[in-house]
Amino acid sequence: MYEQDFIAYMIFGLILNFLFSILFGLYLSKNIGMKEMIESKGDKEQSILVSLSLFIPYAKMLVTLYRVAILQFFFLNKGHTHKEFWIYLTHK
Repeated sequence: MYEQDFIAYMIFGLILNFLFSILFGLYLSKNIGMKEMIESKGDKEQSILVSLSLFIPYAKMLVTLYRVAILQFFFLNKGHTHKEFWIYLTHK
């Protein structure tokens, strides 16, 4: 693999990272409401792994897809709401 190809993969990974994160944020704000999200947000800090994943292309995208899977399988399929998922993500 050439250096240019590696850098192109890294840039593509960063673009996908931000795209998936923005789309997931828009999806949650559409289903919960921005005001409701602000009022119900907790003070939970993200794990160090999530923070470090910003430096590894595709890792943050996988973390976001993991959160989407948790939302679908453990919250929506069991009759919970998007707001309950938001509270789960943001509270200790």
